[in-house]
Amino acid sequence: MMLYDCSTAPSPRRVRIFLAEKGLTLPTVQVDLRGGEQFTPAFRAMNPGCTVPVLALDSGAAISDIIAICRYIEELHPEPALMGRDAEERALIECWVRRIEWDGIYAIQEAFRNSMPGLEHRALPGPLPLEQIPALAERGRLRARHFLAWLDTRLADHAFVGGAAFTIADISAMVTVDFAARAKLDPPEHLRHLRRWHQDVSSRPSAKA
Repeated sequence: MMLYDCSTAPSPRRVRIFLAEKGLTLPTVQVDLRGGEQFTPAFRAMNPGCTVPVLALDSGAAISDIIAICRYIEELHPEPALMGRDAEERALIECWVRRIEWDGIYAIQEAFRNSMPGLEHRALPGPLPLEQIPALAERGRLRARHFLAWLDTRLADHAFVGGAAFTIADISAMVTVDFAARAKLDPPEHLRHLRRWHQDVSSRPSAKA
């Protein structure tokens, strides 16, 4: 196996943290996103979507979805369980992850990529040359603030996003909150449950991955 990564991008960090929690290391290739390496013919042949992470398997197949990569790793290395131990847990954790992605990651991405200098023709990840839309940046900021407030409410009565144990939902949410800070959308001081949780999960050794 070979993991195609970019140490400065938020998306592959979710996989790196997942691997660190499992105590696993994989051979890794750093992809120069800033230099456009993801658009080269060699990379496109592996992942036409031109995004990282990608897990290239020994069979020749390539997995280019974060959760699919984590699912594959979880099947091979089930302990510690980070995606649930039974049907109910797995479904609920998946539900939280999808909500974090749709309401959190994509909202912040909308704000970040539609306002960040240097991304004028790259408003979405991938091969299409899409122009920034300032109104989408503002909408993304509104959505992101709503998401952070929702997450604070969820964490008022739960130690972790998915319940009593640290899971892929916490990994996804932590990376999202850190990405929000890069987009100048830090959680407000009054979201104390979110800030408590973020301090706790950020102190885990895997958070440095």
